[in-house]
Amino acid sequence: MAKSPRNKTIDFSEQEGAAWLARCVAVSAPVGTADITDKTICGDTFRVLPFLPRACADLIIADPPYNLSKTYGDTRFGRRSQESYRAYTERWLALTVPLLKPTGSLYLCCDWRSSIPVSAVLSAFEAAGLLVIRNRITWEREKGRGARANWKNGMEDIWFCTAGSDYTFNLDAVRLRRRVVAPYTQDGLPKDWHATDGGRFRDTCPSNFWSDISVPFWSMAENTAHPAQKSEKLLAKLLLASSNAGDLVFDPFLGSGSTSVVAAKLGRHWCGIEREKRYCAWAEYRLHQARADATIQGFADGVFYERNART
Repeated sequence: MAKSPRNKTIDFSEQEGAAWLARCVAVSAPVGTADITDKTICGDTFRVLPFLPRACADLIIADPPYNLSKTYGDTRFGRRSQESYRAYTERWLALTVPLLKPTGSLYLCCDWRSSIPVSAVLSAFEAAGLLVIRNRITWEREKGRGARANWKNGMEDIWFCTAGSDYTFNLDAVRLRRRVVAPYTQDGLPKDWHATDGGRFRDTCPSNFWSDISVPFWSMAENTAHPAQKSEKLLAKLLLASSNAGDLVFDPFLGSGSTSVVAAKLGRHWCGIEREKRYCAWAEYRLHQARADATIQGFADGVFYERNART
């Protein structure tokens, strides 16, 4: 069935994306940082990680499979016990943390159920002096249907950790522009807000609850057929807060390439690992698109806007 002209979803086969897949690299022996910079690595994360250089990444963003039964391309991830998922998390995190620079940060995405074993693993890493837990971000995932006999799951978590006490956090780069409903004035002038052609706004400090994220959908240029894609706006917040231009951002579960794409759009270097060849091809195609269009939905002129306030 042909797509609607407004449907921008990226969805092509491995064969159709052969030229994009050819841009990816394989890693089966120790490599240096230059060998993986601005590269999509096609391979199994657990097999590739041991070959990557230690202390190479300024920022790591990890979005592993949640503890749910879900199909990712040709791979089926089955829901398991909390103990088994904890062991899974310990295994990949133990291989990933050594890649973080002493001044680096790590963000780990999960849902409410996965957050339980994830927090236990992170606490153990903190007790061992390998990470410092800084915060837990909860963001509102407005997409999805309701449940018949339970509350609709409308939230996901992102754990914020650093390698140590010296780390990057660019507060002014991630302020949120909110509409002012009851504007205050002082001596006839705006107090803590400013007027624009679109209305009155205040640029506020970001909190650890995000209600301004739109999950990618079919009419958005960033949308792909990946079943668990994060929005570019969400990733832009993480990158702008915890990295600087020219830094290397690493994603051990790259999926359809959103982390790499946002890094490229924001002037960072990138590297990611993805085992599904079709997703790797989508990532390279999106990186090609980013060279011509560096816009990020909901983010413009250095400002993040409330959901649906600006498209």
